[in-house]
Amino acid sequence: MQPSNLLPISNPNSPPSMLIPTSSATADTMLVRSEPHIIHSSSSSTILLVQDDDDSKIETKPLLTRAFSYSSSSSSSSSNLVMQQRRRRIASANSLLSGAVEGCRREMGRAASDTYVVTRLSFRLLRYLGVGYRWIARFLALGCYAMLLIPGFIQVGYYYFYSSQVLRGIVYGDQPRNSYKAWGSLLGQQLSERDIIVACIDYRNFPQGTISDMVKDASQGISFVCNKIAEYGGDPNRIYLMGQSAGAHIATCALLEQAIKEIGAEPRASWSVSQIKTYFGLSGGYNILKLVDHFHSRGLYRSIFLSIMEGEQGLRQYSPELMAQDPNTKNAVSLLPPMVLFHGTADYSIPCDSSKSFADTLKGLGVKAECILYEGKTHTDLFLQDPMRGGIDDMLDDLITLIHGDSSEAIRANSTPRKRLVPEFMLKMARSVSPF
Repeated sequence: MQPSNLLPISNPNSPPSMLIPTSSATADTMLVRSEPHIIHSSSSSTILLVQDDDDSKIETKPLLTRAFSYSSSSSSSSSNLVMQQRRRRIASANSLLSGAVEGCRREMGRAASDTYVVTRLSFRLLRYLGVGYRWIARFLALGCYAMLLIPGFIQVGYYYFYSSQVLRGIVYGDQPRNSYKAWGSLLGQQLSERDIIVACIDYRNFPQGTISDMVKDASQGISFVCNKIAEYGGDPNRIYLMGQSAGAHIATCALLEQAIKEIGAEPRASWSVSQIKTYFGLSGGYNILKLVDHFHSRGLYRSIFLSIMEGEQGLRQYSPELMAQDPNTKNAVSLLPPMVLFHGTADYSIPCDSSKSFADTLKGLGVKAECILYEGKTHTDLFLQDPMRGGIDDMLDDLITLIHGDSSEAIRANSTPRKRLVPEFMLKMARSVSPF
């Protein structure tokens, strides 16, 4: 693939590119900016304007007579200045305290709401799962896996909650969502240091919603970014879409559904496929009909999966590869942007053949598509372990090259070196117990 065909940056002073990751583990909307100073300026400007407004209301006394204006006015001016400074300090402290309390209340309310939703849905999910040794074994393995990566999770969580670059809780749509956006902050941090704004969009997960709800939510999130990103300093003419795992499947379905709507000339479309410069799919499944038995053997039982996919008919209706092959959608497929699919050859959750087959299908239909395989990489290596390892990250470097083109070398050279978040022995142990 020639990077120059993917809109390389030619003006280093232009607004940063935009990447929308749609992941199976993101929530509401999170925006990671590449210009933290803009946020600081906005905040400081608001505080200063309030103080200036308060100062303009200070009552002034009439001038004294010329005979004793020097000595008396000097003393009076000094006293007034001290009083003004004291009032400013009190007003500033009250303003900061009020803002901190209000911000704390909002964060606590959001955390409580998220906890309630997740807890309620967890109990509902347990009723679906029943008692089975496979999912119990995988749940225990997931606990061990998370504990081994906890040093990295703590650092990423601190960045997510305390970095001035991260805008949390940007709401779109009218439905509460139960996945969590902090997962995307690891990728967001690395890309934001390389002149790319990252918006992590959310969708309802099972049992809160089924596949059609997930695709609808993803489409709403893409629409929000396409229509609002300029307000956050992004360039609406350079928007890229990325999905990982289930998010890759859902984002691809959203793209195809939108293309079908545009061919049908559906009125008042909120966004267009043409606004997406390139789609990046990471470790995704694209022919769900072929993956049902595979998922069943790994603990995602067929009965539950059919509930997620809204029955047997949903397996075909929401399989991007089968959707693309449908003769009725031929014209819609021609609207798709360039498609780049990343996959690890040691991925046992979703075999890499899924990406290879979909890329071949798209190329056969005239779509510009490519499948990039990473030898020996598992389902989570590319998204978690490798970024936490620091140093060279092949997938991240490929992503930056495809977005920035000829400017990518200079951008990488000027970026902060990737630091290690987790010791190597813990990463290897996590890989060995990973349930994915």
